[in-house]
Formats: sequence, structure tokens, C-alpha cells
Amino acid sequence: MRIFPSIAAACLALVPAAALAQDTTQAAPPTPNPDIGMSGDRVTIGVGAATVPDYEGADSNDIIPAAVAIGTLGGFDFFTRGTQLYVDLIKDPAGPGTKFELGPIAGVRLQRNSRKGIDNPQVRALGKIDTAYELGASAGISRTGVITSDFDTLSARVGYIHDVSGAHGSYVISPQVNYTTPLSYSTLVSLGASADYVGKGYGRTYFGVSPTGTLASGLRTYGVGDSGWKNYSLSAFALQSLTGDLRHGLAIGGGVLYSQYLGKYKRSPLIRDVGDSSTWSAAIGLAYTF
Repeated sequence: MRIFPSIAAACLALVPAAALAQDTTQAAPPTPNPDIGMSGDRVTIGVGAATVPDYEGADSNDIIPAAVAIGTLGGFDFFTRGTQLYVDLIKDPAGPGTKFELGPIAGVRLQRNSRKGIDNPQVRALGKIDTAYELGASAGISRTGVITSDFDTLSARVGYIHDVSGAHGSYVISPQVNYTTPLSYSTLVSLGASADYVGKGYGRTYFGVSPTGTLASGLRTYGVGDSGWKNYSLSAFALQSLTGDLRHGLAIGGGVLYSQYLGKYKRSPLIRDVGDSSTWSAAIGLAYTF
């Protein structure tokens, strides 16, 4: 029953997706009935609101709209994560078992591309950063029928994206792990963990402060240097159907995302001096499955 992991991913993504959009960084009821699975084209659309940090490592949050889409068309799975679109080019059968994922990623990174929404005047004074247009690929594996039933799902994925527009001229590698389990036809919960390894151009662009930036903002000059692990994130999510069945109709979901910045990135003046190395995001939204 791929439709349940898909719905979970769509609504769970409202939290990290909203954070990516502001910064720019997935089971069936426990039943033995094999005929309960669904195949064919399915699309879930989710909309909601989220509170997310003003920028990566900010100590203040902003409220923004959030939207996601996920589904299966012609046997190919797709989903959005923030301002990124993932497509799986491997067709896997529905039902319990092991499935593989491989396909392209395309997206934009909107982090600090506008001074609007940034409360800190020193960070605003650093100026805007051009929108980054990114392309890449992801590969993953998932297992349906793991612990609680034939329909809980454990998945692991690694995504790689590279800026092709020259905004930061670098890359981000993101390993992700997620576990989703249904509690009934109408309720499910999901837990996730992810991390970001970034290239030196990314660190220089979003965490560094040049001498010119110091003159404009008063923040100390800071060079990130080489590539490294930027942060890890933990997420939790719950989804409740409003029409009695998560496989179709309307549902409401909510979740939280905790991010911890690491090493040289949390030592950046944007975090250590005027931000916070531990940030929280939260979202609530509605999802409709066709």
C-alpha cells in the first residue's frame, strides 16, 4: 500500500519543506487482507502554515505558507520537498516487500534571497543572496512490513544536488531515514532523521562573512573553509483522516522539526553571535488524496 507512505511523506514534508523554502533542506492499516492495497495513479496535495527560522540558524521564526504534492502517475512516484521535486524512475509493485528508488531532483534554494522576513538587522545588512537553481539525483531503499504489520515502512534515501546557477556554486548531500506506521485506517504516525553535508561554496555563501560584510553589518569576519557536515534534523508527524480513510479524501496533519547545527557552521557569527545552533520548525496542514 504505497498510498499511505505517500500521504505521510506529503504531510510530513510540510515541516522540512517549509524550512527549505524559507532557507532556500513517507503504510496501511494493520490488516491481513491482501486486497486492501491500492494501485494505479494517486495524487495527494497538501497545504498549510508553518513557523520556521528566518534563515539557517536564526534565533527568530517567521510564519509562512507551505504546500506539497506527492503521488504516482503512470507507475512513477514523485514528491516535493520544499522547493525541490523528486521523481523515482523505478517502478515497484505495491504491497509488502523491498523497494528501490532512483531518479532526478530539481529545485530552487531561496535562502536569504530577500531581506523581507529577516528580523536581525545585522543579517539583513549582509544583503540578498541570488536564488540558487539546483539539479541532482537521489537513490534509496525501503521495506514495507517491518515491525507492526505488513504495512509499516522503513525507508532510507540519499540525495545529491548541485547549484547550476552560480549562486553558491556548490553541492548538498542529504541522507534521510524515515519510519511510518499506521495505527488504523484513519491515523498514522511518522518519525524521521536527516543530515546535510555541504560543499565549501555553500558554507562560504550562507555562513561566511566577508570583510565587506563586516563593514556593512558589524558582524565579525568569518571564513568557513572546506566542506563538512552542516546539521542534522529530527522530525515527528501525525496524520488523521477527516473522512474516515487515509487512502482517499481529506486529512489533517501536524509535525515538528528540530535542527542542530554543527562544527564550523554553528561557529559562524550568523549563528553564534546573533542566532541559535538549535532551531525548531512546526507546521499544520490539510491534505487531500485523489
